[in-house]
Amino acid sequence: MQRTLDVVTIGRSSVDLYGQQIGSRLEDITSFAKSVGGCPANIAIGTARLGLKSGLITRVGAEQMGGFIREQLAREGVSVDGVKTDPARLTALVLLAVEDEGVSPMIFYRTDCADMALDEGDIDEALIRSAASIVVTGTHFSRPNSDAAQKKAIRIAKAAGTKVVFDVDYRPNLWGLAGHDAGFERYVKSDRVSAHLKAVLPDCDLVVGTEEEIMIASGEGDVLSALKAIRAVSDATVVLKRGAMGCIVYDGPISDDLEDGIVGRGFPIEVYNVLGAGDAFMSGFLRGWLRGESLATAATWANACGAFAVSRLLCSPEYPTFDELELFLAKGSRFRALRLDPDLNHVHWATTRRAQPDSLVALAIDHRMQLEEVADRVGASRERIADFKVLAVEAAARVAKGRPGFGMLLDGTHGTKALFKAARQGFWIGRPVEKPGSRPLDFDGMPDLGSHLTEWPIGHTVKCLCFYHPDDPEDLKAKQERELLRLNDAARTVGRELLVEIIAGKHGPLTETTVADVVQRLYDLKIRPDWWKLEPQENPAAWRRIEAVIRANDPYCRGIVMLGLEAPTEALQAAFRAASSSALVKGFAVGRTIFADAAARWLAGEITDEAAVADMAGRFETLVRAWSEVVRTKAA
Repeated sequence: MQRTLDVVTIGRSSVDLYGQQIGSRLEDITSFAKSVGGCPANIAIGTARLGLKSGLITRVGAEQMGGFIREQLAREGVSVDGVKTDPARLTALVLLAVEDEGVSPMIFYRTDCADMALDEGDIDEALIRSAASIVVTGTHFSRPNSDAAQKKAIRIAKAAGTKVVFDVDYRPNLWGLAGHDAGFERYVKSDRVSAHLKAVLPDCDLVVGTEEEIMIASGEGDVLSALKAIRAVSDATVVLKRGAMGCIVYDGPISDDLEDGIVGRGFPIEVYNVLGAGDAFMSGFLRGWLRGESLATAATWANACGAFAVSRLLCSPEYPTFDELELFLAKGSRFRALRLDPDLNHVHWATTRRAQPDSLVALAIDHRMQLEEVADRVGASRERIADFKVLAVEAAARVAKGRPGFGMLLDGTHGTKALFKAARQGFWIGRPVEKPGSRPLDFDGMPDLGSHLTEWPIGHTVKCLCFYHPDDPEDLKAKQERELLRLNDAARTVGRELLVEIIAGKHGPLTETTVADVVQRLYDLKIRPDWWKLEPQENPAAWRRIEAVIRANDPYCRGIVMLGLEAPTEALQAAFRAASSSALVKGFAVGRTIFADAAARWLAGEITDEAAVADMAGRFETLVRAWSEVVRTKAA
């Protein structure tokens, strides 16, 4: 049978709620960050990020937390064919805090939860046979039903030639050996548990555990005796995790010298949070082991992945991608706290952010000042602007017809109702933060950007317009740059994509190098937006310069969308053609060219809702068709 997966993990899946106040007792935590957790789920995500084809066998509840796990796994590229929905049980939850270095109290909410109800009926023989390896985990041997499920998976794997990996994953309180308040407790000696786990060892090809886990799996009271006891019943490669000391790999007889094994390269870094580090470690080891790398290389990759995990707060969301791992191995980091390394953080962000369409055509109606001026001029109440923006969403939806790659720029001042409606259309959504017309840049009622951005849906992109010209006075540029740096930091801190819009031509000559120089200056400041929104360039050479700057500074940039500046449709069509030479120009975000006439007439009471929608839809459709011609030209 063809192996379509590298690894299938089996067992726990939960929603982890991490306290965001670092150095605080769990009793004092006031806000939490949500992520997928549980050893097998973490490993499935960690290996997928490293380029392996992974799958997970587990159960989730038939509710929103179960939906979150399933959707996040799929988003990470993990096969969810083995993820079953349990209508009778809730998804497991874990509450965690970082109280001190290496001290992370946690509470498991998993009484009669979905993942612990896994049974033999959930084990699909075809799924097991399709994988090069399976990972069974210690916790799921603690219940008769889940024990039977994992043992069935092992039998199928052995018959199919699928490798069996055993992550000891010992949590004493999940075996009933510690109280609810002892979730962080790592070792309680138990002959019952040892007898249970030792019976698994003969069927394993790889056994991975900490010193305490190796002892509980063998029943011995010291590490060296434990290793020898495991070797007496199993030929498996054994990986001994030693925390800050890295790991030792034993692939043959166990000598009397504990250090007599294969050791990978170590990475001295600050320990910030140890939770989930073992799962990151396992992900790195499996990436090397399953792809035929040497055990020393696999151990090095494992140590590096563990280093990333202990230097960051969350579990699976913080695990590295292979791009990130390669950068770290090649260049290292000048930061002992890897979470403070801007280059690693950018690669991490860019390679884990949510998928977006490769092209983007957007109706921009985030305008506030301009529409207020129109309403005042025709004697209309400004309150009617909100209803007009809802009509603009209807116009965009008529053109999009449910197709991907369509979007809108909408504001929270007059566009709240429109934002709700646009979300139901599946549009890409960008929202402005700049104070309209401000120069130097100022933020619109947002002195504390971060706290405002946390209120935005996770899929909304932060959009900021800055009027910036290379010939501006130095003090003006310094003020603008300071605000853009604040914005860049806020967007990354709260996990929102950033679109920076630069308009240079209103305050100086627009030459072949003008915009490229501005973009380079912002990159020099380590401002790396996901998208650029730039004014049309008459000369194709200008686009080539801009593209060269972006590719040299950020190969992960999603691309450029063109703005309209209220240019006539014919002028924009010509601008689209001029941009056809640049592969990084991915579309447009145009506003007043589309809505200006309809807005003035509708606010004045001269046309109906339907007429306004039809007018905007027609103009938007014309630009979409013109851009589609450019796309076809590029493809040719």
